[in-house]
Amino acid sequence: MEAFGRLLDIMDDLRAKCPWDMKQTFETLRILTIEETYELSDAILEGNNQDIKEEIGDLMLHMVFYAKIGEEQGAFDIESALHAICDKLIKRHPHIYGDVIATNEAAVKKNWELIKLSEGKKSVLAGVPNGLPAMVKAYRMQEKTGQLGFEWKDKKDVWAKVEEEINEFKAVADTDDMARKEDEFGDILFSLINYARYSGINPETALERVNKKFKSRFEYIETHSVQPLSDMTLEDMDKLWDEAKTHEPS
Repeated sequence: MEAFGRLLDIMDDLRAKCPWDMKQTFETLRILTIEETYELSDAILEGNNQDIKEEIGDLMLHMVFYAKIGEEQGAFDIESALHAICDKLIKRHPHIYGDVIATNEAAVKKNWELIKLSEGKKSVLAGVPNGLPAMVKAYRMQEKTGQLGFEWKDKKDVWAKVEEEINEFKAVADTDDMARKEDEFGDILFSLINYARYSGINPETALERVNKKFKSRFEYIETHSVQPLSDMTLEDMDKLWDEAKTHEPS
């Protein structure tokens, strides 16, 4: 509580005295907050606790900043924002603060979505932001509808759907119908994301780990090649690629 109060006091000082902080608005902070969120995500994937701590602090600053602007506008303040989330958590955890029984994670999530609908949400998908990256959005939509029973019963059926979508794409892959090819390819990705979810894999995390691996291996090629990359054959690059793999943690 002392540390949080210290941050609030510093925010008051910055807002009153710093030319840059005085100019900030909800809109100008928005992109910076997104950037900070991705930096926290990177730190989590790297497993760097020191960086995670630092990025949590940065995001906390942003939340306090938004609350300060809200207070200046007479719209809300940090106290009302914190009470609002506390009230929401209590309402949406009736198995803790009420007499509802929920013995597993699935029951907790189902109750959460049903309570949101009772609060006036028109759709269980209303809580999925339009601005989410497509892969994350697909995962969250599948997760939310699955919590209400819109699920395959067996993981084998999910994989059968993946294979079905692949075959449908193959049927149009060599045609000139780009719209159809894009649609069928999207179906493959959507079904693969669903299979990942059934397998307990977060597809966004999995793809980002592959991105990092690809980046590391290609940078190895760049730094260890004895000639310009434009003069190298694919076979030359593949040799260095395989060499890069030997330097990675098992």
